[in-house]
Amino acid sequence: MSNDQLQQIRDAVLRMEHSLGRLEDKQNETLEDVKKIKDAIYNPEDGLYARVKDLEQWQANVSKVLWSGALSILALVTKTFYDLM
Repeated sequence: MSNDQLQQIRDAVLRMEHSLGRLEDKQNETLEDVKKIKDAIYNPEDGLYARVKDLEQWQANVSKVLWSGALSILALVTKTFYDLM
């Protein structure tokens, strides 16, 4: 092999090594992003599941209040109708 061919091989190996180093950096960066996403979803206090659970509880409470109000109005209408007769 000539010196020129050896130099080309060395350059190719160095480029591959540099590319692998960048790939490793990008993988570590992606791993950190996935950890942040996982924390944002599964965090017991502030995560997505906790927020959805709070919203479901709020919705159930509002539904109870609305039904109570509607039944009260129905009772008042019924009493008024009964008193008129």
